[in-house]
Amino acid sequence: MRSGPGMDQRYIRNFCIIAHIDHGKSTLADRLLEYTGTLSEREMAEQVLDSMELERERGITIKLHPLRMYYTASDGQEYELNLIDTPGHVDFSYEVSRSLAAAEGAILVVDATQGIQAQTLSNVYLALEHDLQLIPVINKIDLPNADPEQVAHEIEDVIGLRAEEIIFASAKEGIGTREILEAIVQRIPPPSGDPTAPTRALIFDSKYDPYKGVIAYVRVVDGVLERGRRYRLMSNEKEIEPVEIGIFRPEMTPVERLEAGESGYVATGLKQVRDCQVGDTITLAERPATDPLPGYRPVKPMVFAGIYPVNGDDYPLLRDALDKLKLNDAALTYEPESSAALGFGFRCGFLGLLHMEIVQERLEREYGLQLLATAPSVEYHVTKTTGEVVVVDNPADLPHGSVIQAIAEPWMTITVITPARTIGAVMDLVTARRGEFVKMEYLETTGRSTTPAGGQRVLLQYDIPLSEILVDFYDQLKSRTQGYASLDYAFKEYRAGRLVKLDILVNNQPVDALSLIVDQSAAYEHGRRLVEKLRGLIPRQLFDVPIQAAIGSRVIARETVRALRKNVLDKCYGGDVTRKRKLLEKQAEGKKRLKRIGQVEIPQEAFLAVLQLGR
Repeated sequence: MRSGPGMDQRYIRNFCIIAHIDHGKSTLADRLLEYTGTLSEREMAEQVLDSMELERERGITIKLHPLRMYYTASDGQEYELNLIDTPGHVDFSYEVSRSLAAAEGAILVVDATQGIQAQTLSNVYLALEHDLQLIPVINKIDLPNADPEQVAHEIEDVIGLRAEEIIFASAKEGIGTREILEAIVQRIPPPSGDPTAPTRALIFDSKYDPYKGVIAYVRVVDGVLERGRRYRLMSNEKEIEPVEIGIFRPEMTPVERLEAGESGYVATGLKQVRDCQVGDTITLAERPATDPLPGYRPVKPMVFAGIYPVNGDDYPLLRDALDKLKLNDAALTYEPESSAALGFGFRCGFLGLLHMEIVQERLEREYGLQLLATAPSVEYHVTKTTGEVVVVDNPADLPHGSVIQAIAEPWMTITVITPARTIGAVMDLVTARRGEFVKMEYLETTGRSTTPAGGQRVLLQYDIPLSEILVDFYDQLKSRTQGYASLDYAFKEYRAGRLVKLDILVNNQPVDALSLIVDQSAAYEHGRRLVEKLRGLIPRQLFDVPIQAAIGSRVIARETVRALRKNVLDKCYGGDVTRKRKLLEKQAEGKKRLKRIGQVEIPQEAFLAVLQLGR
């Protein structure tokens, strides 16, 4: 078995596996590892590439994993196969696009029981944009409810790939593995880089190692990468001298050099992952390339939320935990913030809701923290009357209404694939969230049924504000379609709207962590529901506690938490009525003073109420 580079470019194949979540992508990677003898039976485990505990538990790929295999094809020639396993969730689509840029071909995995899903189509379009050779694979053909023939017709009708190109497989049972390997060798073109040109290597991922610094996962496009030479990152002009260069088998294995067309890693010695951004180009310091590889853009967070420790004393621990997590996750941003209600915490930026959920869960599990997250928000572009544009990602920071000329919010284009019988329910949901219809297409032109639910499937496309799909949109979509709908979304533009800041006042004091930016037409409904919910969550005091929803100085909804009444007449056994009246007056006076200086403790559940606002 070969262990180092130096193979002729003609016998190198770079490919990735793209699929919707849970269509068997990681299991197929296991079978390829097993068949090529990259790992022995003793070393094999379920989902080898999903090494994170969270990945195995949720059955999703969170972090992409590269891998090198050697395969002797039917023509007797040994080939070097470089696989890049990609995340399947829409939150990580930038990682997927970088993986596609590092490959010449892609295995498109479609579940034989579910057919094409929204994310499958999105990944296909991404692959076609990068001019990749697609190998369609219908997986899970061993399941009793599988219908591979109908899914094959769907791939032919919707994507336009010929039926004879489709490979039928079962990654779990190992069916079709050899056919897939042969297709990789025969159909995917070899890399076309120039080995003599100035070095250009694409960084498609990076992680932090405490001993070697930032490790960049690279695909060498032109020239060579070798130890002992100085290189430069083209986006920020930082210079590096590699500590180590190597390949993945699947653990990191050092080699002397990486040649044009090969994938591997470079231990840069840098201390910050943000210095080594995904999509950047590495070139030689003394003989740099003139143009970087195309497609680089900084990763931009889309969703923002405050993360606070339940115990205020854990603030330094939370800061250290975020510092460590940031070393391996360049997409995570955070800055300190304080809230009158929650104390000290951090305002964090995430790629999407799944990314936020994973970061919060990792902080709690790996660092033993108890955390409270505020309702997620998006980034608004606020134009003041002076013409100045400010970026606001926390509703509490929104300028006063009198100085605001316009507020623009991010809009997304969403694609929903659902059985035809649930079109009405999906349209109703999206329209209620301010969605604007773009198009509708029936996927099966021949009228064949390709879902367990039966009936034709329909692709619906809408433009919708990101803030409207943040909280419970996906759950609602799944429940209204009995779980059969799939969703994909992509950023479209910033668009000005009739947006207002909704403040929540408890005992006449605004609670910054409960502020929301909402559409003016939905403000009253939002405010009314929120104060009703809070009334049941805020404990009763010895005085009345008003809970109000307000836009500026105008209160639009109010509820009152009634006072606890202590029976001060309990110790009176009859006697003069004036004595009773004196006691009641003294109590009323005490309540007035309490109301004036009394602090209301707001429980954690109150902050979660914003998330649980049923539509």
